Amino acid sequence: MSVAVSGVAQSPEDSAIADAWPSPRVAWYAVFVLSLALLINFLDRGILTLLVPAIKADLGMSDTQVGMVMGFAFVTFYLFLGLPIARYIDHGNRRNIMAFGLFLWAGMTALCGLARSFGSLFAFRIGVGVGEACTGPATFSILADLFPPAKLPRAIAVLNFGYTTGNGLALIIGGLVIDLLAKTSAIHFPVFGDLRVWQAAFLVVGMPGLLVTLLMMTVPEPARRNAAPVLPSVTEVTRYLMMRGNVYGPLIGGIALGTILAFGSAGWTPTFFMRAYGMSPGEVGLAQGLIWLVLGPIGAMIGSAWAERLQRQGKDDANLRVTVYGLSLAMPFSILFPLVGNAEAALALYALSVFFTTFVLGPENAAIQLVTPNRMRGQITAVMLFTFNIVGVGLGPVIIALFTDYWFQSEAQIGSALAASAALLGPAAILVLALGLKPYGRAIAAQHATGGIAL
Repeated sequence: MSVAVSGVAQSPEDSAIADAWPSPRVAWYAVFVLSLALLINFLDRGILTLLVPAIKADLGMSDTQVGMVMGFAFVTFYLFLGLPIARYIDHGNRRNIMAFGLFLWAGMTALCGLARSFGSLFAFRIGVGVGEACTGPATFSILADLFPPAKLPRAIAVLNFGYTTGNGLALIIGGLVIDLLAKTSAIHFPVFGDLRVWQAAFLVVGMPGLLVTLLMMTVPEPARRNAAPVLPSVTEVTRYLMMRGNVYGPLIGGIALGTILAFGSAGWTPTFFMRAYGMSPGEVGLAQGLIWLVLGPIGAMIGSAWAERLQRQGKDDANLRVTVYGLSLAMPFSILFPLVGNAEAALALYALSVFFTTFVLGPENAAIQLVTPNRMRGQITAVMLFTFNIVGVGLGPVIIALFTDYWFQSEAQIGSALAASAALLGPAAILVLALGLKPYGRAIAAQHATGGIAL
């Protein structure tokens, strides 16, 4: 039986390759290495959130400038080279581009430790974004060629152990190291000389990236499934997105709004606990880190299992439905935890917010991949990640900083800024995603009826 993809008929040999999924051993080994790559990526981001007071003091930065370093600097690279890299991912060797990105990520992260001003730190954080631009679209494209659609949410949930573990370890280890070295004004590094604690932290965090780069080269490049021999043009991809705007619009828009809230909260929650309750970086890191290490993986697996169960029940919109449910459950706790006035109660409510938010990690990413043709997967994932990063990661930390600097005009009001952003963005994200439930379900049902993605 031949499978038609954009007017190109596959031979029986090609169809046999498409029907033969890689062995579980190969597929899950790839997930392990890809998860390590995600872990070191978020190790860097997590440690940065604990270093805010020290960086502000040494470089004389405002909250808004710190927000720009956390957000816009990291995603600036996407503005220029995100799409060209994604086009290569749609026809080139995805494993190699990921290894290249990880190598550059490690070097630029280490260079952040040599920053002497806001401008130099901003520039080095732009370089760190290279790794994300190379690894994000390639990761999801590879996974979709390693796992059947029914198992993809679970694979992505396991992949996101790297996200939850990276956050947890960064907060725990970073906090303890910062506390231990708090009384040391400078640390001597060979070649680099005397460095502040926050500068040394960046140098140390960059080193594991070189090891993961070597591991990445041991991951086999999977065969592309139902891929057309001709790479689609940007115009063709744009036309496809517009033609299915009722599916992709709510998906990409809702995820972007949710990401503004998620990364804004992640960037400033450690600072909130330090400012509001006088906790040290070590105390904050241990508390938040344990929450991410314990509840993050549990929430991710519950979310993926829930989506799989709904799929077995015939719910074509299962992945998007669980995303809406998870955000809805998390929203009240995201609003309340900065307002309760008690550290223990705030941590408990924050834990519930993290738990329910991680329900969406597998389903929301699987939702995009399952309605996207293989030959466009890298480029459309790049569009999603472009929006995700430019709007979500770029704006999230900055919006909260603008609240404290200009609306409340006080650093001490960081809790009110966190609550205000959750109250505004949480319902908006849920509403936009909910608008996509019916068209998304119809798109998945059409695939089941035709045996593939209609182009």
